Amino acid sequence: MIVEATNYFAREGQADEVLKQRRKATEIRRQLGLEPGRILVRMEGSGPDVSWECDFVSREAYDSDRAARASSPDFEAARKQMHTLLDKFERHVSVEDTPTPR
Repeated sequence: MIVEATNYFAREGQADEVLKQRRKATEIRRQLGLEPGRILVRMEGSGPDVSWECDFVSREAYDSDRAARASSPDFEAARKQMHTLLDKFERHVSVEDTPTPR
């Protein structure tokens, strides 16, 4: 299992716009036939204002998803617009730990 997580740190006063833009990008994902993933909004504490996560069953599924996004003019435009709203952006790609049997 591969998990892609993105963290959006909004510019001052832009957190609502960041959430709207993430929702727009998620709708574009749906239109492309991709899994929508999960949008998370900071409830308390420090950290990103908005996060997004999506699980992929294999490296091939992840690579295919990234290729579909990269080839979509609509998704690329949404990505560029998002970056105008941010102080900081992070992308983390992780693989699920599977314990070795004894």
